Amino acid sequence: MSYETILFHVGDGVARLTLNRPDKLNSFNTQMHAEIRQALTGLASSGARVLVLTGAGRGFCAGQDLGDRAASESAEAPDLGESIEKNYNPLVLALQSLPMPVIAAVNGVAAGAGANIALACDLVIAARSASFIQAFSKIGLIPDCGGTWSLPRLVGSARAMGLTMLGHKLPAEQAAAWGLIWQCVEDADFAGTVDALAQQLASAPTRCLAATKSAILGSWRHTLAEQLDVERDMQRELGRSADFVEGVAAFGAKRAPRFTGR
Repeated sequence: MSYETILFHVGDGVARLTLNRPDKLNSFNTQMHAEIRQALTGLASSGARVLVLTGAGRGFCAGQDLGDRAASESAEAPDLGESIEKNYNPLVLALQSLPMPVIAAVNGVAAGAGANIALACDLVIAARSASFIQAFSKIGLIPDCGGTWSLPRLVGSARAMGLTMLGHKLPAEQAAAWGLIWQCVEDADFAGTVDALAQQLASAPTRCLAATKSAILGSWRHTLAEQLDVERDMQRELGRSADFVEGVAAFGAKRAPRFTGR
C-alpha cells in the first residue's frame, strides 16, 4: 500500500514504520494517524516478529502538528480531548498490545506526544544526539499519550514533575542514565545497533516475548500473589509451545535454537 506520511515495510520478520514528514520533524497530523492505523492493522498476521518505529530526517517526532487545520472543522479551537481519544490513545494501546516486541529507534528530537509515543514502546534506543522534551507546559497542556502514567514509573515522581513542569530538554545519554530508555548509542553506530537488535528479536521466541511484555505491563494492577498466578498460567501455556521444545532440544544439543514464534 502507498503512504504519504509514513514509510512501511515488512521483511525478514522485521516490520519498519518510519514517520515520514521530515520537513515538520515528523509531527502528527490527521493523515499520519490514519496511515499508522492502516499499517498496524493486520501486523500480527503479516509475518513480522518485531516492529521498529523511527523517524525520517533529523527528528523522531515533534508531537502534534499545531498547524494541522484538519484537526478542526472550523476556525474555533479544536477539541483536543476528541483528537486524543480518536488518535493518540488507540495508538498507545495498540503499541502496547501488539504480540511482538516494539523498538522505538529515536534518531533525533522526541518532543511532546512524540516523546511519550516512544516511551509506549517496549525498548527505546536513542542516538546520542537525540533528546526528549515534555513540551506540553510550554503551551498550557498536560502530558498525554500516557506520559503521566509512564514517566513516574520509569524515573520516579520527582524527576517526572521536573521534566513535565519545566519542559527541559533531556539528552539521550541522561535519559539512559535515569532509566527512561534502554540504551543510548553513538550516532555513527545507531543504525547498525537498531538493525542488530531487530534481527535478534525477529529470531527470538516471539510468543514468550509477547507473554513477557503482557505480564510486565499488567503487573501494576496485581498484588505479588496475583502476579505469581499470572506467571504460573503463562508458564504452563508456554511450556506446551514449539519454541520451548526447540529451546530445550537446542540446549541439549549445544546448538543455536531455531525458533518459529509458535
